[in-house]
Amino acid sequence: MQVSEQCPLEIEQWLAEGKRILIAPGWKNSPAGHWQSEWQAQFPAMQRVEQPDWDYPVAADWVRQLDQTVRASRAPALIVAHSLACPTLAHWAALHGRESPVKGVLLVAPADVMRPEAPEAFTGFAPLPIIPLPFFSWIIASTTDPHCSTDRASQLALNWRCKLSLIENAGHINIASGHGEWPEGLQLLAKLIQIVNGDQDE
Repeated sequence: MQVSEQCPLEIEQWLAEGKRILIAPGWKNSPAGHWQSEWQAQFPAMQRVEQPDWDYPVAADWVRQLDQTVRASRAPALIVAHSLACPTLAHWAALHGRESPVKGVLLVAPADVMRPEAPEAFTGFAPLPIIPLPFFSWIIASTTDPHCSTDRASQLALNWRCKLSLIENAGHINIASGHGEWPEGLQLLAKLIQIVNGDQDE
């Protein structure tokens, strides 16, 4: 995969123009050391979607909070979602996406809320919408994610009309799988910026 080596500059430019990057963590939030938290430390202008209850997620509440965060500004926005935030974003997009300022999203290690062994806390997020997302969307999945098989990630990409990239042996793309700062992820975010700006082909 060819990506720019100047990725932080592209991210800095996007933020310097007053545009937004929203960080949407999954179940139990992203603690210190998680790449989402590391990115916010590196780029303080990034904004986290703060859910009302990280441990006992309620789908309607999570969707509402995401909507309120997005609508806090009309500035163009990107969303970087991880795990349970990906189904949350899909539900939100089905309800509100077409009228939002969101220009593109990264859906990293989406949690398969419909798998038989999914945590009970995820049940309210099923079933998932099967309509295309109304903005450029890119699923970044792992070939060894215990929370979403590659077949399921491929089906989600088909249902939502997303670009799909698979990372070999990356687990759930979190601290446990060795993804702290995850500079490769910043490169993907930079490429997303290039795509939505029209500077790079999909």
